Amino acid sequence: MSLNAFKEALKPCKSILNSSQSSSSSQISHPSLPTRKPPKTSLSRQLLRLNDPADFSPPNELKISEPDPNFNAGSRNSKCEEEKEKEAEIRPIDVKLESFRSFDHTGPYEPLLLSLSAEIPAVQVPASINSLLLEHQREGVKFLYNLYKNNHGGILGDDMGLGKTIQAIAFLAAVFGKGSDESDTVLTSHDVNRDEKKGPVLIICPSSVILNWESEFSKWSTFGVAVYHGVNRDLVIDKLKAGDVEIIITSFDTYRIQGSILSNIQWEILIVDEAHRLKNEKSKLYTACMKIKTLKRYGLTGTVMQNKIMELFNLFDLVVPGGLGTREHFREFYDEPLKHGQRSSAPQRFVQIAEERKQHLVSVLQKYMLRRTKDETIGHLMMGKEDNVVFCAMSELQKRVYQRILQLPDIQCLINKDLPCSCGSPLKQAECCQRTVPNGMIWPYLHRDNPEGCDSCPFCLVLPCLVKLQQISNHLELIKPSPKDDHDKQMKDAEFASAVFSTDIDLVGGSATQSGSFMGLSDVRHCGKMRALERLMHSWISMGDKILLFSYSVRMLDILEKFIIRKGYSFSRLDGSTPTSVRQSLVDDFNSSPSKQVFLISTRAGGLGLNLVSANRVVIFDPNWNPAQDLQAQDRSFRYGQKRHVTVFRLLSAGSLEELVYTRQVYKQQLSNIAVAGKMEKRYFEGVQDSKEFRGELFGICNLFRDLSDKLFTSNIVGVHDKQGIYFDDPLQETSSVESKGIGGRRTKAKPTLEDLGAVYAHRNEDVVNLRSRCLVNEKQSLSREQDDEQRRPPPEERKESDATGEAETVEIVMDPPVCDASKKRKSDHSSLLAVLMGIDEAELNKLMLA
Repeated sequence: MSLNAFKEALKPCKSILNSSQSSSSSQISHPSLPTRKPPKTSLSRQLLRLNDPADFSPPNELKISEPDPNFNAGSRNSKCEEEKEKEAEIRPIDVKLESFRSFDHTGPYEPLLLSLSAEIPAVQVPASINSLLLEHQREGVKFLYNLYKNNHGGILGDDMGLGKTIQAIAFLAAVFGKGSDESDTVLTSHDVNRDEKKGPVLIICPSSVILNWESEFSKWSTFGVAVYHGVNRDLVIDKLKAGDVEIIITSFDTYRIQGSILSNIQWEILIVDEAHRLKNEKSKLYTACMKIKTLKRYGLTGTVMQNKIMELFNLFDLVVPGGLGTREHFREFYDEPLKHGQRSSAPQRFVQIAEERKQHLVSVLQKYMLRRTKDETIGHLMMGKEDNVVFCAMSELQKRVYQRILQLPDIQCLINKDLPCSCGSPLKQAECCQRTVPNGMIWPYLHRDNPEGCDSCPFCLVLPCLVKLQQISNHLELIKPSPKDDHDKQMKDAEFASAVFSTDIDLVGGSATQSGSFMGLSDVRHCGKMRALERLMHSWISMGDKILLFSYSVRMLDILEKFIIRKGYSFSRLDGSTPTSVRQSLVDDFNSSPSKQVFLISTRAGGLGLNLVSANRVVIFDPNWNPAQDLQAQDRSFRYGQKRHVTVFRLLSAGSLEELVYTRQVYKQQLSNIAVAGKMEKRYFEGVQDSKEFRGELFGICNLFRDLSDKLFTSNIVGVHDKQGIYFDDPLQETSSVESKGIGGRRTKAKPTLEDLGAVYAHRNEDVVNLRSRCLVNEKQSLSREQDDEQRRPPPEERKESDATGEAETVEIVMDPPVCDASKKRKSDHSSLLAVLMGIDEAELNKLMLA
């Protein structure tokens, strides 16, 4: 700072208003004078000053006093002038204080006591951290400390976006007596008077969030943090032995390789971020983590269970060894009964046993796991989310190509693998003459080095054939050769494409390597999902919405990028090739720039570390076998800080493999709700996971390659289309017609909307997964409603007369919900129940729904 500038900054402090000013001078406006910046102090001191406005009051504070008997009218103007000057000095500080108080809504500036009041030394979260925590985060810190106090591990299973990282740091700050600045640390350490020396803390996380952990530690505490990752790993170990480091952060891959070095250290606490990565007990990472020398192991994950119930056991056996018994005991006592009790035609005895085991499992998990959702915690701070699943009709060309693939010898071999062999032997085809497929399109290339076949034939064909079916479901260009592949692979893919395109090869521009033809790749004629996407994006962009567009395939992202360029939309893109150092700048630019309309993201690359709350529309172009991948993609936008209602559209190709992928997602979500949350879910499916006897409609190779083109597969299973009616929010058409709207302005007839999108069926994911689920708290209310219905039921003789017309009346009820009294009562009951659970009046709930 120059000397002249410093003098100019001091001028306002020396200037004195002329006391001989007349009363009219108060009306003259003075130019604004520069103010000096306050000195830098610790955050805690600034907060203490703001909480004590007495420290900011001027020396001659205005006070109310008795009337002066010597008061005269001549001195009235001068006294008023002095009062105005004093008020002007006080007012800015009051305004700043009020604005800060309105911002700091999380809590007062005081520490959060975790230990008992009479316990010495006291363990508490420093006030500088506690004042910025939300209420559910304080509960999470208490939960972690209670486990730590009892020398146990556990899982913090909050939904993504609820601040699991911050809760973990606040917990560590309380245990180690660390605040957000040195003054807090010294004060806490002096008061606590800790005698024992605590060991270091190990944090294992994905490499993409290492920088995020390091940044959060620097903001919230004064720990000595080091990253054990990269070329300077040995220096970190030396600092740790010298006592200069308290927190070690490493990645999953680094620990898997260097686990022998880190496992020799006696750790005080282990924290595993994204702990669901340890779901496979046979992986090297899981085996290495089991060797860590500490019992205080804590997992942070928003998806405790993703695919199988046994994954739940693997995760808990890592953080709480032996807490759920042995592996075989868990499988027999919990896993098998829960899966078989969820079968749609399960006997009542199986259902009853599953209910008992489910309640027992939940009671055990609650001791070591804290699981909260956004609706339970910050739902009142957000506008909500709607997850729509749209089954788009494939183009006629897509349908023909899909049918030709199913007729290939490779897939026919898999479909007929269990049939008797045609040679007359008692063996099955897969065990005899049809074990290999020399005349196939895929098998010869896979076994080019071993013409006699491999040990897993013909099952080695399953994954390559599934990939081809998924490519056809997304876009025809994907089955053409990729220019990034080697020459032999391109030649084989070109031969495959020529066979499945057959007489339609001219319509797709030949079977050669995927061309860079901009107009050809961006054309939506031959892709059903892109036609729906074109209609949706046109409506959203015209309304000023921002869109997140996810795809599992990078090649599909290339095609979507050309489509967006053709439409003239401004976009950003992030995939696996995007450097980690650039990702955050892309996110910040998209959130802050009004001109950015679309963000193209790879589902795999966009799962962690991205906060895109500026977008309120999310499109998932292709489904993933793991439901957690799609749910995490949605949470990139639907998280704390989102100011608008988030609408999600999952696009599926009707009659294709994607329907089976989605129904398996529903199955897995329901199993997770049963095992983790203790809910009762509607039993939709006959199939049982990992069961050869009950494969039903979901499991087994024959189901994977079944022709679904002439069926409403998902609709017939979940029964939403025929039994419950469709309530589909129409973002494309005007809602001026009152007759076409239901409660809250939603359309009650989805057919016009589906026709516009080129779709055959649609529903909301939450309606399918959660509509029929009932918690124990609702059973008494449901029972009371059934008793009321029984009292109002007509006598038996009147009931017989109405039996003949019952079916027709039921159809009329389903087809016209807004007019039916029974439907109105059902909706009213649901609204009343929802209002009770949310703790608000039904009128307030209706206002929220209308908003």
